[in-house]
Amino acid sequence: MREFAPFDVSVTEGVTIHGVRAGQGQPVLLLHGHPQTHLTWHEVAPRLVRAGYEVIATDLRGYGDSCRVTGGEGHVNYSKRAMAADQVEVMRRFGHERFAVIGHDRGGRVAHRMALDHADTVERLAVLDIAPTATMYARTDREFATRYFWWFFFIQPAPLPERLIAADPEFFVRHHLYSQSKTPGVPSEVLIREYLRCYLRPGTVEAICEDYRAAASIDLEHDRLDAQRKVIAPLLALWGAHGVVGTLYDVLQTWRDVAVNVSGESLDCGHVPQEEVPLRTADRLLSFLKS
Repeated sequence: MREFAPFDVSVTEGVTIHGVRAGQGQPVLLLHGHPQTHLTWHEVAPRLVRAGYEVIATDLRGYGDSCRVTGGEGHVNYSKRAMAADQVEVMRRFGHERFAVIGHDRGGRVAHRMALDHADTVERLAVLDIAPTATMYARTDREFATRYFWWFFFIQPAPLPERLIAADPEFFVRHHLYSQSKTPGVPSEVLIREYLRCYLRPGTVEAICEDYRAAASIDLEHDRLDAQRKVIAPLLALWGAHGVVGTLYDVLQTWRDVAVNVSGESLDCGHVPQEEVPLRTADRLLSFLKS
């Protein structure tokens, strides 16, 4: 992503979001998951730029080179509502009141909340390898809890998960990345070293745990209050045919339960389509953006 210019935007007092930006045309916001950063889009983002879009890829609060903040009362500072508001403000600073948003993993959960809280802002929404958070918690069984154990590990009261991860963070991150990708050689060692650099920054693990704690508490309350509302923006769901989400859920149906206009398909990969099958992912995203 050498053609992309880096930026740091102060969105609220004490919260600065890092990202990169390139291109001209209709704006597209890219949001990463755990334990990635904006560099997860390194093969997809340039293709969107060459297709005529302005692409902005950011690090979520608590991740990458964005700020770390305390969790706050009830983990409110890592609610997807707060994290979505960060990203909307970033886009406004660049003059974009309406834009498409593409989110993978945690970024997809932020994008889902954004589409509810900022319905007039989100023009199109694509979510990669997730089902809605509330759905996944409501349908938890032994298989899901085993295969996605970190959903239940991270949410334990501080400082238990933070201190256990601190014992060998590199082992933890590598195990997580290798177990989720179903494509040999993905992620590359270059990407792994960058993800590790950010994971080892002071406050990162605490922030990540707060993100997941929020997902299991305040985010579920927000979802409960919005249970009768649906995403009105066209929604594209892409998922890995060999990943946990694609194996355990009827992904399209889970999104049709919460959105009015849903399309999508599985891809021949695991949890990280943008890294495992970037050409197919970019092609499918471009078709959606142009439709």
